[in-house]
Amino acid sequence: MEKKISDIKNEFTAADISKLPLFIETYKNDERGSVQKLVARADRLIAAYEKERQRIELMKSYEKQYSRYEYICGVDEAGRGPFAGPVVAGAVILPKDCEILYLNDSKQLSEKKRDELYDIIMRKAIAVGVGYASNERIDEINILQATYEAMREAISKLSKKPDILLNDAVKIPSIDILQVPIVKGDAKSVSIAAASIIAKVTRDRLMLEYDKLYPEYHFAENKGYGVEVHIEALKKYGPTPIHRKTFIKKYVNC
Repeated sequence: MEKKISDIKNEFTAADISKLPLFIETYKNDERGSVQKLVARADRLIAAYEKERQRIELMKSYEKQYSRYEYICGVDEAGRGPFAGPVVAGAVILPKDCEILYLNDSKQLSEKKRDELYDIIMRKAIAVGVGYASNERIDEINILQATYEAMREAISKLSKKPDILLNDAVKIPSIDILQVPIVKGDAKSVSIAAASIIAKVTRDRLMLEYDKLYPEYHFAENKGYGVEVHIEALKKYGPTPIHRKTFIKKYVNC
């Protein structure tokens, strides 16, 4: 007796990537058009999965280059450009055999995908550290030095001391660990990409909390960046305690 199409659809929906080859083998000779569409979709999903695995392998090139070191740590930041809130740094040590698909520059990912990857990274990483530099600190020592401070704090909070740091573009002063700055590293290294996601999600969640305190500025949407609605609110209501005075002096008197 021929299996119902609705049952086949349910089988397809429930199948993870490892079961799709069997799904294709089982139904490839089913002549019903809707079943063949499911077979074709399964085939495309497998092809996309393999393409992503290949991309991730390329993103492990620096980790492979420095594989003689036990603990390889990626370091990145989020929030250097906004008018409000802290700059946040992430430091992540991944297991050498770790395969987390879809790691990338956090800005290239949707909020939903970042949140999913955040949970996976927190579950699979050997160690994760997060550091902050407040808006007051940014005003006091400038954004670059504040970023370095946040990065040093993130590294100091790791439960394992790294043997080497893979940094997104910068060399951090006052660190006694070998460093490798990589331009656009969050798109070239899985470790840096993981750190980018940790930093971005942490900061975005913090800005959602600030949105509850200061709803006029729409921090939930703009995350503190100087978009038009934010600038209009600044001019109308003035700065909040989390604004960076050195960033907004063009728009308001602080």
